[in-house]
Amino acid sequence: MPASLHLQRISLRTFRNYDLLTWQPGAAISVITGPNGAGKTNLLEAVSLLAPGRGLRGARLSELARRAPGASAEQAGADGSWAVAGRFMHPSHGRVEVATGALPEGSPKGSPGGATERRVLRLDGEPASQAAIAERVAMVWLTPEMARLFHEGPAGRRRFLDRLVYALEPGHARELAAYETAMSGRNRLLSRPDADPAWLAAIEESMARHAVAVAASRNLVLARLGRILPAATPGLPLAELALTCPIAERLAREPALSVEEWLARALSGRRAADREAGGASLGVHRSELAIRDAASGAAAVRASTGQQKALLLAVVLAHAALVAERRGVTPLLLLDEPAVHLDAARRGALLAILAGHEAQILLTGTDAEPFRPLGGRAELLRVGEGRLATLDRFA
Repeated sequence: MPASLHLQRISLRTFRNYDLLTWQPGAAISVITGPNGAGKTNLLEAVSLLAPGRGLRGARLSELARRAPGASAEQAGADGSWAVAGRFMHPSHGRVEVATGALPEGSPKGSPGGATERRVLRLDGEPASQAAIAERVAMVWLTPEMARLFHEGPAGRRRFLDRLVYALEPGHARELAAYETAMSGRNRLLSRPDADPAWLAAIEESMARHAVAVAASRNLVLARLGRILPAATPGLPLAELALTCPIAERLAREPALSVEEWLARALSGRRAADREAGGASLGVHRSELAIRDAASGAAAVRASTGQQKALLLAVVLAHAALVAERRGVTPLLLLDEPAVHLDAARRGALLAILAGHEAQILLTGTDAEPFRPLGGRAELLRVGEGRLATLDRFA
């Protein structure tokens, strides 16, 4: 089994509802409890910001700083700054120090390492890029808000799929960004009556090349997830994931170069229609991810809330197992309110999976009782008023 990435310590300064907090997880599983609004999700979000990306909420930097009611400009957090620092133990790299935060309002825009506006990223004390941190830190998470993907449009499900792909195919983000840039350039050219056909053809060839790369990565990750799902999630409903995309479908039976040539020709033939529509009618930006219960064949969008939660848990846990298999290191698992909406049987199955898992796991819940079966491996904590207290083990 792959060795685990382990969070040894995390420190927060003026982050969300926390003024100052330092926490050292003391067990393989940490169960963080407290009433609604106490800061359980905020703590998991802080941990998630030590991995590449914008964290488990995808929040803007300006939303992360603590601003206590009535705070003066001199008080901590009133300038919009915040900081999160963590120390990890990596099986191959040893001790890894990651820090991130936002500079005070009025500071020059930008930061070392190509971070987002006014955000600082540091690895072992030095300015770092997202890519450098991705080599050492991997996390997989589940939040209640992720259940929206069953009810929102195809774009939300594509974003969910692409987040799964990013963790396994490092070049996917670059290919997707290049595709979107080429597509935007084509849209601008099509809006001009004097657009050069040769220029359009060159952009369409670029679109086709990057679209095929994006579709290939999506296909690959879905195939690997389908293989690993049954063994990774015993007791949970078996999720079936499928991609509706003519480009991905052609890739399953034709060489990539042939698909690129077909797509470039198809885009060329659709110029008039796309000019009228104001955008490309064919491409990976129109792909649709379908999630079904494999046993019944029913689409997840028509399932009950509890069934949807169980299917989503199965996908997330299988993804964590796949990340561990492909990268050789088990990622951190951050599960926000994972037991909500689950019936007793599925809650029992989830806890059995977690109790035998190799990963370090951080869980949240309003009450400790649902997590009592984890008592042999877990520490119990309670959040309140910006503080974190360790309790007796499920006494």
